[in-house]
Amino acid sequence: MATPAIELEVGERTVRVTSPDKLYFPEVGLTKLDVVRYVLAVGDGILAALRDRPVTMERWPGGYRPDIELSTRGGKPPAGGYDAFYQKRAPSRGMPEWVETCTVTFPSGRTADEVCATELATIAWMANLGTLRYHPWPVTRAAPDLVDQLRIDLDPQPGTGFAEAAAAAVVLREVLAEAGLHGFAKTSGGRGVHVFVPVEPTYGFVEARHAVIALGRELARRMPEQVTVSWWKEERGERVFVDYNQMARDRTIASAYSIRPTVDARVSAPLSWEELADASPEDFTVSSMPARFAEVGDAWAPFYAEPPGTLDAALEMYERDVATMGTGRYGGAEMPYPPDYPKMPGEPARVQPSRMTAETRESEGLDQG
Repeated sequence: MATPAIELEVGERTVRVTSPDKLYFPEVGLTKLDVVRYVLAVGDGILAALRDRPVTMERWPGGYRPDIELSTRGGKPPAGGYDAFYQKRAPSRGMPEWVETCTVTFPSGRTADEVCATELATIAWMANLGTLRYHPWPVTRAAPDLVDQLRIDLDPQPGTGFAEAAAAAVVLREVLAEAGLHGFAKTSGGRGVHVFVPVEPTYGFVEARHAVIALGRELARRMPEQVTVSWWKEERGERVFVDYNQMARDRTIASAYSIRPTVDARVSAPLSWEELADASPEDFTVSSMPARFAEVGDAWAPFYAEPPGTLDAALEMYERDVATMGTGRYGGAEMPYPPDYPKMPGEPARVQPSRMTAETRESEGLDQG
């Protein structure tokens, strides 16, 4: 028989947890109720990360197992459908009246109302729906088209790992400081490192993405053997990829304290810069993070108190790239967008370099230098 639902008092709300004994992480014995209680244990931190932001929910309603396939953009669904999926639109049924929403606009021009986390009870309610990773937009509902957080994803490619991403993050911190920006690092929950930067909500997604491209290029110039901004996997080698397209509209990065779907239920852990070099992603899990949080609190508390910086200097860097690199159908300062995006202004052709003809490469000067 199914275990009866229980009710938790979260602030002024009552959150109903259905099937509380359902195993969500069988290998470590964590139940659905354990996942909800984890969210409450790190409540101040995860609410700060999500507050007033539209959130895409990554839902694993049956819990995590290695054989479960997560739906992806453009992927062909299996015969039985997906057991884990991204939910952008707020549920049309069963959503408490106190859960708020925010309207966002997708690259296609279509809009949707997404859940907007205004209180901890909303996050606990999302956890009851099977949400493990929370994907907040880098905007607030007050200005849903103006970016107020620059997010830089340092993604280790095959042959590299967390140590290489952490080393790149340290140099990125220096690049950011020279642009008048202050970054904060966290584990991705996997092998990567995320660096978030508070910025004034002055510019939109195009400008924010250009800022990340320029900062990533500068990082790659300083660490050419360790870092790349190449969109094409065949050109990346054993380097850390600065995934600038994670800053494009409707591309999001998991929030601090989100749970990664792994056997040991790792979480995305905010860290101080002093902790980063010696950190190990496996040290931060649903089981271990509450004790750390109780002891040291939210390592990113300064992030939310930090006066936001401006993207002006980073955008000047991008314009210098335009002046020196030019623009063109197959190259230049602009970089390719993800394949599901509409064609964007000034974007180079989305052509894998190995598929270009020799004539094309010669005519575009791509083999020079």
